[in-house]
Amino acid sequence: MTYVKVGHPMHSNEFQDMRRPADRRRGRHHQDHGLGADLGFGPGFGGPGRPRGRRRGGRGGDVRAAALLLLAEEPKHGYQLIQEIGERSQGSWTPSPGSIYPVLQQLEDEGLLSFQRVDGRKTATLTEEGAAYVAEHREQLGTPWEDQRGDQRREMHELSTSLRSFISAWKQVAQAGTPAQQEKATAVVEEARKAMYRILADDES
Repeated sequence: MTYVKVGHPMHSNEFQDMRRPADRRRGRHHQDHGLGADLGFGPGFGGPGRPRGRRRGGRGGDVRAAALLLLAEEPKHGYQLIQEIGERSQGSWTPSPGSIYPVLQQLEDEGLLSFQRVDGRKTATLTEEGAAYVAEHREQLGTPWEDQRGDQRREMHELSTSLRSFISAWKQVAQAGTPAQQEKATAVVEEARKAMYRILADDES
């Protein structure tokens, strides 16, 4: 970012917070070894009650549809499902273990999949009923990872457009504003930074 000297220059450190990395709150994982560990996630993810996991990538997509479609190709454990969804969405959607685990449990309860232990991990396989369900509803299941890529592109375009407009207004104040105006601009930038962190905190709470 370039800083422009004017009659009453703004110090660069007044705006350095715009470049600070997000101060995400780190969630603590349970240390129990529930079924989530068997599904390939390792300790700390799952077990009945409150499965945990940090959401990464874009908005949460249709985990149920994605799991059914991938399991129709071949059996997979939970971590393999997460990796495959991330790859097919080109990184725009990577569901957390805390979202995959209850979906697999629900599909088992519905009789659409069963678990077999493979190499020490509980691997999900579609039952005959599950395979028939996917074949019958393939059109409705769609391609959830592609939907996420499209959503991600639209959201990033909207965000970048707003950010460019914000920076343009900031430059005008930095170049031509009075000291009082520049001081107000500094307060606006600081409040915007804090508001961004509040958005993250609200989303992860």
